[in-house]
Amino acid sequence: AVYLHVYNSFVMPIDAVDNGVMPFDSTDAPRYTDTTSVSSRVGKLNPRWNETVDATGIDERFETAVKLVGAEFDAAVSYAADAWLPARSIVEDALARRTDVHSSGQIAVLSQFCPWKDHLYTLEDEAGLSEDAKPLYVLYQDSSGGWRVQCVSATPSSFNNRKSLPEPWCGVRDAALDELSGIPGCVFVHANGFIGGNKTYDGALAMAVKAVEWS
Repeated sequence: AVYLHVYNSFVMPIDAVDNGVMPFDSTDAPRYTDTTSVSSRVGKLNPRWNETVDATGIDERFETAVKLVGAEFDAAVSYAADAWLPARSIVEDALARRTDVHSSGQIAVLSQFCPWKDHLYTLEDEAGLSEDAKPLYVLYQDSSGGWRVQCVSATPSSFNNRKSLPEPWCGVRDAALDELSGIPGCVFVHANGFIGGNKTYDGALAMAVKAVEWS
């Protein structure tokens, strides 16, 4: 699992850039260009067109590139083994208990916050869940002690949600959101409707339940 995660998230993107493979099958121009990737940073170590660098300088830059990529690789492996992989059991438990949270099975509650998205899609596939049996929302406690209700994306790389939070709530905060939703303790719903917050678990769950039922 760690090997595949590191390969898919670290090695394959570098290899794809090196071989000119586009991340999407599309002729549309990208909305933005990312120049902060490992490949981009290594590329910036090459001599500029109007710069003269002798053989010693080339060797020094190569050593810098080796150290840069090595450090990134070490960090990727460490994250996969020590943070990403241990999260699987938390997500697996939340997925198994989702019908205890709500009869629809469309709300999952994490026992603690963790990197959940990759694991959720994998576990859903392994379980062979139908679309209507998959969670629409994931609840977890944030660092301030409040609770978040976050939409599950349609696909791992998508900014579209399986079901967004109710459109009338989007961009509304605090007391105004309490009144609009009929749920006390609301903190916010993002303008794009992909995440919201409440001061309590019961409040966040009520938000998720209303979102499931909203049409």
